[in-house]
Amino acid sequence: MVSILNAGHVEEVETLVIGAGPTGLGAAIRLHQLNQPFLLLDHTDTPGGLAGTDTTPEGFLFDYGGHVIFSHYTYFDNVLDTALPRESDWAVHQRVSYVRMGKEWVTYPLQNNIAQLPVDQQAECLDGLIVANDHRAATPNVKPVSFDDWIVRNMGTGIADVFMRPYNFKVWGVKPAEMQCKWLGERVAAPSLRLVVKNAITKTTAPSWGPNATFRFPTHGGTGGIWTAVSALLPPRTLRFGPDASIRSIDLEKKEARVGSEGRIVKYRKLISTMAVDHFLDIAAGQGVEEMRKSAKGLVWSSTIVLGIGIRGSRPERIGDKCWLYFPDDNAPFYRATIFSNYSDFNCPAPTTALATLRLADGSAAASSEKAAGPYWSIMFEVCQSAQRAVNLDTLLEETIQGAIATELIKPEDEIVSTYLRRFDHGYPTPTLGRDKALEGILPWLKEKDVWSRGRFGSWKYECGNQDHSFMLGVEAVDNALFGAPEMTLNETDWVNGRRNTERQYP
Repeated sequence: MVSILNAGHVEEVETLVIGAGPTGLGAAIRLHQLNQPFLLLDHTDTPGGLAGTDTTPEGFLFDYGGHVIFSHYTYFDNVLDTALPRESDWAVHQRVSYVRMGKEWVTYPLQNNIAQLPVDQQAECLDGLIVANDHRAATPNVKPVSFDDWIVRNMGTGIADVFMRPYNFKVWGVKPAEMQCKWLGERVAAPSLRLVVKNAITKTTAPSWGPNATFRFPTHGGTGGIWTAVSALLPPRTLRFGPDASIRSIDLEKKEARVGSEGRIVKYRKLISTMAVDHFLDIAAGQGVEEMRKSAKGLVWSSTIVLGIGIRGSRPERIGDKCWLYFPDDNAPFYRATIFSNYSDFNCPAPTTALATLRLADGSAAASSEKAAGPYWSIMFEVCQSAQRAVNLDTLLEETIQGAIATELIKPEDEIVSTYLRRFDHGYPTPTLGRDKALEGILPWLKEKDVWSRGRFGSWKYECGNQDHSFMLGVEAVDNALFGAPEMTLNETDWVNGRRNTERQYP
């Protein structure tokens, strides 16, 4: 229990959890399951963190980026099925993804489907694959260091130049040569030369690849609805949201957090923080903090800007059942677009809802200012902003709409009835060449202070940053803090991803 020590100004708690995203909620769910006292604080008004959802004034839902549910853990699935137990709470989808290359859609992953490229690009890619295959055979003990090394060694310079280099710079805002490759795991498919050649000759489309080939999505509330439902499994007295729950400072020696505008003190014995670790160190005080701040300067991130448009009309045949789509070319600012209305009918207003047309896609005014009924459909876009990749927020929405026209996602005459734009300062934790050295100093040092810094930016490991990973980082942090159990998701991500993890059950 949380106990009041001094007229409401000082509280004491066994475990303090900072952040109500998937990681913080994972920690809270595990603590509650084990009947351990805790308090969870989040400076926003709703749970979900970076896995949240906004609703436009017109009633269109947009997630804070491209999130879907697939899982390596029984425990994670148990919790979600407890929070959203009805079959009607979920929609199950088969991934339908493409890469936009010039004026063509190439089935994802491109490296397995180069048969769909123009003949000259096919020849360039096949030649690179053959050279790479020969080089690997001649240098079996050579290990790639950078992401670019890995791309060239496994795919060749053809695929590197045609797709991998331009696309990944668009995603990360950092050149692949500046990134490490240990994070790749199951996230990037290494092509089989034999399979690629066979598919090129027979004009065969490669089957779906990867753990998200089948995924599910909540029927109501977007991804944020999942975490609202999960938070409802916890006692309300253990959760606090809003500005009065914001962390102002942390004294690592006294084990005290100052909270809210009045600077209330919360004393803790153990702290599970899901704050971005660079921000955490900025507000922390204690011996050695300054040195850790210097180490954190080696951590790189990019910002993510999420945009959305709601469109009047039935979903076009050219869109079909597409899920998310990749865009390496320069004719659009976004690296990925998601047909968000395909995930759930409730991501758009009901067809009977009357909305005014804001504009036509080509920028011209609507023929009428009167409100009219739907149906409606929607697209969500993601744009990277970094020190190496500048973005003009004042013009980005217009550039995105024109990019959608250029890539034939929408037509110039389409009626836009709703728009959305939101920037997330810390969007992607970049796996740079210097990342691990920084983390090897920071995370163990914090743990010596009884701080488990975990989550997408708490532990800064993109390779274990999916929703299932993030949730289990919180669960495993609790088990480590209480029992000394190993944190496999954090430290052995490839091992976790290669199996079904059934060790924990919920409830």
